[in-house]
Order: sequence, then structure tokens, then C-alpha cells
Amino acid sequence: MTNQRYSLTFFLIGSAFVVLGGLTAAAVEPLKFPDGSWLAAYLVLVAGVAQCLFGIVRRYVAPAPATALGFTVELVCWNVGNAAVVVGDLAGIPALVGVGGALLVVVLVLQLVHLRHVVPGARWAAWLYGIVVAILLVSIPVGIVLAAIGA
Repeated sequence: MTNQRYSLTFFLIGSAFVVLGGLTAAAVEPLKFPDGSWLAAYLVLVAGVAQCLFGIVRRYVAPAPATALGFTVELVCWNVGNAAVVVGDLAGIPALVGVGGALLVVVLVLQLVHLRHVVPGARWAAWLYGIVVAILLVSIPVGIVLAAIGA
């Protein structure tokens, strides 16, 4: 699989989640959905924007060759992990949130590994991206704990 296809796939799926999050936000008030604001923000920022960044960074900042297996692991773990977090949180199943969070951590660690191959002149972008990934890595255990205590 080429980096271009890898990047485009992540970007398109991430963009779809951004749209889904926007639609969710629009439906919160009419449907009186109490967790809708959290869900909309999660879909846009974590499932959507982060996934778009995976594609952008892999294409323009850290273009190490992608393997079919590596791409599949990242794509499946990120999307199944996000689904598990959402379903687990909405259904009140903290263990499912934990499993989803673990899958997300796998992908985020792989994203940091990709930063070994930064194109010349893109070191600043790699640092910014590394900070975003670090923030996500720190927020996962916080989210798991909040789900476990029912916050």
C-alpha cells in the first residue's frame, strides 16, 4: 500500500467522522440527548480530526513506507477502539471503554514510531504532532477513569 492511499484512507474516514460529529451536535437539542455534546466532540476531535492528522502526517511529515499489515492494524485499531469507547461509555460498560482505550494507545504509539522518519524541514510539524499525540495519550487514562466512576 502506498503512503498516498494510506493517507487518503485515514483522511477520508476521519473527515466522515467530523461530519458525523457535526450532525450529532445538530441533533443534540431536538432529541434531548444528554450525552450528545460529549459524543459530538469525541467524534469530531478524536475519531475525526486525529484520524485526518494520521493521514496528513504520514503523507507530508513522516513518510516511512507503509506496509499493508501496519496500515490495517492502525486503521482497524483506531476505528474499533473509538467504537468501543463510544459504545462502552453510552452503555455504561467501563471495561469496553478500557479495551477501546487500549486499542487507541496502540495506534498512538505507532504514530510516535512513524516520527522516526521526518522529512527535512518538517521537524517543527513533527514536534507539534508529537505534542498532539502525547495529549491524546494522557487523556485516554483520564477518560477510562471517568467512565469507570460514571462521570
